[in-house]
This record gives sequence, C-alpha cells and structure tokens, in this order.
Amino acid sequence: MSLLIKNIGTLVHTESDIRLKYSGAEMSALQTIENAFVFVEKDTITSFGKMGSELFQSLAIDKIDTVIDATGRHVFPSWCDSHTHIVYAGSREREFVDRINGLTYEEIFSRGGGILNSASNLRKATEQELFEQAMVRVNEIISLGTGSVEIKSGYGLSLESELKMLRVIRRIKESSPLTVKATFLGAHAVPTEFKGNKAGYLKMLIDELLPAIASEKLAEYCDIFCEQNYFSPEDAMQLFEASNKYGLQPKVHAEQLSHSGGIQAGVKSGAISVDHLEFINDDDIAALKGSSTMPVILPGAQFFLGLQKPEVRKMISAGLPVAISSDYNPGSCPSGNMNQMISLACIIYKMTPEEAIIASTTNSAYAMGLSNTHGSIAVGKKANLFVTKEIPSYNFIPYSFGSVLIDTAILNGKKIS
Repeated sequence: MSLLIKNIGTLVHTESDIRLKYSGAEMSALQTIENAFVFVEKDTITSFGKMGSELFQSLAIDKIDTVIDATGRHVFPSWCDSHTHIVYAGSREREFVDRINGLTYEEIFSRGGGILNSASNLRKATEQELFEQAMVRVNEIISLGTGSVEIKSGYGLSLESELKMLRVIRRIKESSPLTVKATFLGAHAVPTEFKGNKAGYLKMLIDELLPAIASEKLAEYCDIFCEQNYFSPEDAMQLFEASNKYGLQPKVHAEQLSHSGGIQAGVKSGAISVDHLEFINDDDIAALKGSSTMPVILPGAQFFLGLQKPEVRKMISAGLPVAISSDYNPGSCPSGNMNQMISLACIIYKMTPEEAIIASTTNSAYAMGLSNTHGSIAVGKKANLFVTKEIPSYNFIPYSFGSVLIDTAILNGKKIS
C-alpha cells in the first residue's frame, strides 16, 4: 500500500534528523515546508519535500494506491497524548455541579466522590462494557487528530478490577489503529476497604498486582498520584523500587493540588515523565534540568478544576522540555481534544503555537518512549498524520479554540476518516 498527499499548503514539523525531544528555545524551532508533498509506503514515511522538486518528480504517481490533494490545507504529524484515563465507567457531572457550588476536589473525594466514585462504577462494569465505552472515546480522539495515546488503569483499586482495566487497554491496543501504551496506576487512591491502611494497600500492589501484571505483560509504565491525602514521595520510591524489578518505568502525578515532592521522587527514580506540575518550584526545575524526565502539563485539567497555572514560561526559559497531554478522564478533564489543549496552553500559559505543537507531538511522544518513531514528519517514522480543513495557517489551530478542523486522519499509513 502507498499513499501520497500533494499540494500541501504547509507540511508542519518536518525533521531531516530525528530528534527525541526539544528543550528550551529549541521548542520554537518548528520546521515547515510550504507547497509540499509527503509520500508513504506501507506504514512508514519514505519521502517528503517541495512540490515540483526532483524528489517529487521521481514518484511513479500512476502506481500509487491513494492520492490526497491537500490544496488549501495543512498536514501535521498526529497528536501524541501521553496522559489519559479513558477506560472508565459512567460519568461524574454531579461533581462538576458540586465544584460550581463551592466544593473543592479534596472535599468531594472525602465524601466518596472523585476517584473513589469512578472506582465504584468501574467495579460494577464488565470488561466488555468498559471496552465498548472506551472505544467510543478512542474513535473520538482519532477523529480529533490523535495517533498515539497512553492509557492508565487506576479506577479499579483492587486486584481483580485493576487487571480488568489493563486487559481492556490491551484489547484497545489490539483493536484500534492507535499506538497505545499502558500504565499501571493502582496507586491512584486508597480504596475504602483499605481506609486507614495505606501501607497494607501498597503491599498488595507490590506483592500481588505487580507480579500479575508482569506475568500477562499488561503494562509498560507504573504511575502514582503523589499528593497530600493520597501518596507520599516515600510511597512513590517504595513502589518504583518494586516496579523497576518488573521492567515498568516510573511516571508520577506530581504537584497538582499542592507541592508534594513528586517531581523530586520521579527524578530520583528515573521517571520518564512527571505530570500536572501546577505547584512546581525552582528546586524542581533545577532537578529536572539535570535529568532525562519529561515535564508534562495538562491544561485541560488545570482549566477544568480552576487550579493555579504551572510555571510553563519559567520552565522553558530554564531550558527544560515541556510536553502537553489531555488527561482525558471523567472527573477533572472529560475531553481528549488535543487541539483545545494546545489552545489553552497558548492562551493561558502564553506558549507560542510552535512551542505548543512540538510539546504535543515530539515531546509528548518522548513521554511514552515513542519519539524515535512518532511525533514528527521524518523519513522512517510511522505514517501517523492528519490533514486539516481549509484554514489559512497552522496558527489557526490554537486560534480557533472551539472549532473541529481535522479533515482526514491517517494512521499507520491508512486513511481512517
């Protein structure tokens, strides 16, 4: 199978040499080609460049299986979403109203809401019901330009239900054209049956769940919600010492509702990413600067919960890389629309469109261990692309924050929509 997209207004985020991540001022170095083409064979980008170039003239166009004329439109690498919770049962709009009426996230949790509410709903749902609900969300984010996604467990909070979630994620990986990474987030909250016994719950995660996950090869990463009233940096270090033995690289929910020490625990543990970061401070920035850990911001959750803004400009000015992801989940960000996440990052954090695009592609791919194959237009990379509708420039994506501007999604070299 072969595919050619020609007459592209702007081919966005091209690379002659593949970069694993972009840091600091490098995040503004978005490479583009106007009046361009991109050629795909099987599931791989094999060439791209200017229309009319010798490279384009060398293509045997009459033998190409699919040709898309992108006149007036633009082509991007698919969005890479490195932080989602899209396997869940039901919804939590009641809590949305509670927050409007003045309750905090912590107050809702203390009444059995939040994560515990989702855990209760999930335990009642069958694996098939969870899979069917999740696939609706999967197809939605594909139509919005996402091509690779990380999906977490964490709404099971028991041996049986955490494994059920991870098996659903495996089914999504097998059934969907998305590139999927699975993360074990059993340490999302302490379930009601372990109330007052966090140590006992952690022991169960380490002694029972981690071996079961490893035996079925259900996850690549291990995450923890490092936050007051949830889990401490010491809990994180204990869990990661165990998860590393099973080949699960750490990730951390860090500094979302308060300053918890999660970033420092993540850096010490060799985490591939630390995510949220609303309460990041100068010491955290210094620790990240000397590490291989990717800071991931989640604009949708920060906006939806009305939290303070992470110091994104300070992070970039310090020379850090930054990734953007959606945090698609039923409680704090019921949206996986990466186009809107980019808009929020530009509007609220004053990221430039160039920075936000790189943060949502290469840098977010890095946070999933995928940036050698995903997240840019480069020869040899996976042909995960999308074609926009007719818009004047790539800046129109963050500018028109409420519009759906994706015309055609291409995953693994195949036209999906």
